This record gives sequence, structure tokens and C-alpha cells, in this order.
Amino acid sequence: MDFRLTDEQEALRESVREFAREVVAPVIAEHYEQHTFPYEVIRQMGKMGLFGLPFAEERGGMGGDYFALCLALEELARVDSSVAITLEAAVSLGAMPIYRFGTEEQKATWLPRLLSGEALAGFGLTEPGTGSDAAGTQTRAVLDGDEWVINGSKAFITNSGTDITAMVTVTAVTGTNPDGSKELSTIIVPTGTPGFAVAPGYSKVGWTASDTHELTFDDCRVPAANLLGARGRGFAQFLRILDEGRIAIAALAVGLAQGCVDESIKYAKERHAFGKPIGANQAIQFKIADMELKAHTARLAYYDAAARMLAGEPFKRQAAIAKLHASTIAVDNAREATQIHGGYGFMNEYPVARFWRDSKILEIGEGTSEVQRMIIARDLGL
Repeated sequence: MDFRLTDEQEALRESVREFAREVVAPVIAEHYEQHTFPYEVIRQMGKMGLFGLPFAEERGGMGGDYFALCLALEELARVDSSVAITLEAAVSLGAMPIYRFGTEEQKATWLPRLLSGEALAGFGLTEPGTGSDAAGTQTRAVLDGDEWVINGSKAFITNSGTDITAMVTVTAVTGTNPDGSKELSTIIVPTGTPGFAVAPGYSKVGWTASDTHELTFDDCRVPAANLLGARGRGFAQFLRILDEGRIAIAALAVGLAQGCVDESIKYAKERHAFGKPIGANQAIQFKIADMELKAHTARLAYYDAAARMLAGEPFKRQAAIAKLHASTIAVDNAREATQIHGGYGFMNEYPVARFWRDSKILEIGEGTSEVQRMIIARDLGL
């Protein structure tokens, strides 16, 4: 197996790396501290084509693949995770369900704006009382004539309340299956639909420059044609979307972990103690070496999962492994980078403080670490 990047992939990685350093880095700390959404950064990402990376050109995309998206996410997260998660959620959770399961009319309506970055979309899966138990969905949608009537709520939904959010896709119980289980379907709800309310943004520990809200639906009516894919296929749809998304989150986690290495090397060379740079001490050298080892191995894990997915091979276990390992080492590296920085690592003016706050959610979002272990064990036949 050859994991060396092609010239085109290297060019993409370098362009996003330069963008992250020159455009994102100078402004993101202020957005992070003020909990504001970086619209100016998102606009420039749209002009670069990042929101259209893994989509076909005939749909308005860049004609790349999912691995290209992962490369971009890694480089963005190397500088900031709020911007990276905005892109990840916009593509894998926002546009991808429309791209994979939508009708021609739905694709024509939504994809041009979503793939250009002109608009964002959210994916309404998680609920206040369900969390990892997605099958326990309580939100309901009843077909009344030619309209769906939706009632319920969703929690922790990314990109759901920005000024450029155009719609959310919502999972809801639409009936009962022959075996007595819930029939789950996915329905498109445009922003501004009566009965659809977006709560104020959460006060979060990390990812404070990203957009996250609770959503409520109170007799919210949308056309029957807003059903996304076949009725009753909602559970299968979001499982596919989450499997792919775990590879993307792994790439984001690797970026954060590598950013911790970058900042630790820089600080270890600049910071002097006892008459020499702290990087001259073997204790610091070994910490940074271990951090690099972890980032490198986690990168190989998501490369492998992405390669299997693009080859049309089973990849559920590999995606879970990549997400579990990468999120774990991201937390490890953030902790060690903060320790290397000493007291300064506790100050928000240093990026590692932001990395530390951002890392923990990676072990929770898009499937907790415990869920990833369940997936791996089940795939092993246990």
C-alpha cells in the first residue's frame, strides 16, 4: 500500500495549509473569544471550492473525492477546529445527504448553494434525551394530505442557526415497521418555515467560533416532497452518513494533534530555562516525539479508512478505528502541549489553550468513543 500523496493532493494540502496560516490564524482567536462566527473566512473557503471538494463537477462540485476533503480538514484543524468543523459538518452532514439520497429536484434546489459555500445546512439527528441512542428518536412527522407535520426537538446541531443556514435535514418517526420498531425517515426543513425555531447558541467549552443550536419543531409543516430518500430509510441513511463522517472527524482530530506538535516545537525552541532552550531537554524532546508518533499513526488510520471507502470496500470498522484512535491522541497531544507550555499553555493567547478546549468533543461528537468500541467489537463478530 502506498500512502504517498499525488501531486494534485499535495497541491491541495499546501493551498489549504497556506490559507489556514495566512487567513484563519490571524483572526480566529478573536472570533473564538467573542463566540462569533467567522463569516469572512467561510466566504473565502467557498471561493476556494472547499465546500464542493468531494462532489461531481456536474453538480457544481470540484470533482474531487472524500479523501480530498479529509486533507483539507486536517490542514484547517492544524490551525483551528471551529473552522474545520464548520466545513466538515457543511459537507458530510449538510450537503452529502442531499447528494446521496435526494431527488433530482432536491439536488437542483439545494446543491448549487451548498457546494459553493453560499449557504450551509444542518443535520438534525441528535435529540436532548437520546444522544448515542439514535434509534430512540422521539421527533415525529405525520403525513397530513400533501404535507408533513413535524413535532419534536433536536440538540447540538452544527451550522443550524447562521445567517447563511438554508435548511436542516431532520430525522423523525414517520410510522411503525412490520416488526414493531420505529419507522425513521429524513425530511428537509427550510430555514424560516413556520413552526421551526432555532434556540440561542450554546455556551460551549470549545469550538466556540462554530455554530451550534437546539432546534424545536411545533406543528412545523413542509411539503410531502421534502422527504429525503425513501420513507423508512432514515436509519440506514444516517448510518451511512455517520460512517463517512467518522473518517472526516478523524482527519480533523489528526490536524489538531499535529497542530499541538507544531506549537510545541516552536515554543520549545523559543522558551529558555536554566540557560538553554527547553527543547534541549530530553524530557521535552521525548514528549514531542511521542506526540508526533501519535499524530502519524492516527493519520495512517484515516488514510486507510478513506482508501477502503473510495475503493467500494467495507470500511465501517476502519472508520471507527480511525475516529477512536485519532480523537484519543488529539486529547493526549493537547494535554501534553499544554504541559510543555507551562503556565502559558493555560493562557488563551496561545493556540494550545484553544486546542486543549477543542479536543475533548472529538471523543464525543459523531459517535462517542464507547460507541466506536461497540462498532469495532460487533464487526469482529462479538
